[in-house]
Amino acid sequence: MGLLTFSLNLTLDGCVDHQEGIADDETHTFFTRLMNESGAMLWGRVTYEMMEGYWPAVARGEEKAPPAILEWAVKLEAKPKYVVSSTRTDFPWSNSHHIDGDLYTQVQNLKDSTPAGVLLGSGKLATELDRLDLIDEYKFLVHPRIAGHGPTLYQSGLPSTRRLELISSMPLRNGAVAMHYRRVRG
Repeated sequence: MGLLTFSLNLTLDGCVDHQEGIADDETHTFFTRLMNESGAMLWGRVTYEMMEGYWPAVARGEEKAPPAILEWAVKLEAKPKYVVSSTRTDFPWSNSHHIDGDLYTQVQNLKDSTPAGVLLGSGKLATELDRLDLIDEYKFLVHPRIAGHGPTLYQSGLPSTRRLELISSMPLRNGAVAMHYRRVRG
């Protein structure tokens, strides 16, 4: 069984607005490495729609991009992408699959069938999956910024505190810090 790893950019005050992070080669290299280590991506519909409007065009060479960003786009194009949505069923981007039905069962089945693990990259979906006790690890890239606005991580709350064990931390040259935590169970 693979692990479900929640990974996201966030500011020091917990803002997860994708426009608030540092989008440079170093950041994209970091996320490309995470994607390479995982067997599949898992997103909610809103994240999927944000991504599908830009990254396929970069992968096809229709949008100019530096090498690190192009590498991310090309590898993302090939990676299996699973999308949770109750309002949309058609996901035409290559290697995209719809997840519907019982969320716990469907995501647990995805974990069970993906030995290399699943990389989750949607904040709202993470809240729901954490409430279902499905997230095993957290790999956050904390940016040296205070946004002063939302949306914020776990904005709608969790039923209880999650205890985490620090596995590693690594500062990047751009001032962001990569934090890897594992869920402590029991």
